Order: sequence, then C-alpha cells, then structure tokens
Amino acid sequence: MAPWKKTTKRPKPKSILRLPDLEQSKNAVLNSLAATSSQESYAHAIDEFIVWYCSEPRLAFNRTVVLRYRFFLEQKNLAPSTINVRLAAVRRLAHEAADTGLLSPELAAGIGRVKGAKRLGVRIGNWLTIDQARALLAESLNGLRGKRDRAALALLIGCGLRRAELVWQGKAHSHSSSSGVGEARGR
Repeated sequence: MAPWKKTTKRPKPKSILRLPDLEQSKNAVLNSLAATSSQESYAHAIDEFIVWYCSEPRLAFNRTVVLRYRFFLEQKNLAPSTINVRLAAVRRLAHEAADTGLLSPELAAGIGRVKGAKRLGVRIGNWLTIDQARALLAESLNGLRGKRDRAALALLIGCGLRRAELVWQGKAHSHSSSSGVGEARGR
C-alpha cells in the first residue's frame, strides 16, 4: 500500500502582513461581531493600527510590534481605557489572521499576551451618603407619579447616584410638570 500524500499545499504563515492580508483579517473580525457599535469601534481601532503599521517600514506583525504600538498610543496621552480597546481590536485581528492561516498561531498567541495599559488611581465622585439617599427617597416618593418613576429613582440610588446627577434630577423635576426621573429617561 502506497503512503498517503497530501494533494493540497497549505501556504506558509507570514510574519509581515500586507494591506490585503490586514483588510481580509479586519473583515473577518468585523463579521464576527454582532453589535453595530462594537463593529464601528473595532473598525476605527483596526484602521488606526493599519495606518500606523503600514507607515513603519517592513515591520513583522508580532508581539514586539504590538508593544511598540501600545507605546505609541501611550505617547499620544490617550486614556488607558482607549488604549485597551484599541489593543483588544489588534489582538482580535491577530487571532483572525491566525485562524485564516495568514499568521502563525505562535505569533498570534504572543500578540494576545500583550498587556493593556494600567489604570492609575481610583474613580472618584461626590456620592450620596446613605442618609442623603434616604432623605431623597422619602421626599421624592410624594412627588413621583407612577411605579416607573419610583423604580427608576430606586435604581439610581441603588447604583450610586452622584450629587451632580441628583442636582440634574432635581432641576428636571422643578422645571417640568412631570417628575425628573421620567424626564431623565426621555433625554
């Protein structure tokens, strides 16, 4: 019995991706996303990466390049969350390129291990105290018209309504004949 031979030759994965390869991978990423807002966000992030990647001469698409890209984004003084969203899109691009055979799985795994930007500090705000929330709830229950308004107010208090949001709610309530919570929903 003759040994089994492979009749189709699989193309060898590349390390330097050209524009058509990147566009093919970008389309695969966008087609895998269900939400329109995610598609728009990833399309923007991938387009910016492609512009940066193609502006650098003969860069291999690997972990080092993505680290350089992260450094580039940090130099632009972007927020850590913005940098992390853009890096997530690049990671997804690498995985799609590996899935289609354009990039080796080892390179894609290396790109996937690139850490995002660290968030420094703690989010702060002028949060309501428990006593302020109880007073607001007791005072507002008399002026609220329906169960929906009461439920919305309870949800806002339970989620940590900030003082600025409370002031806005109070102004909306005093400037209209209906409750401020109902008005907040309509804006």
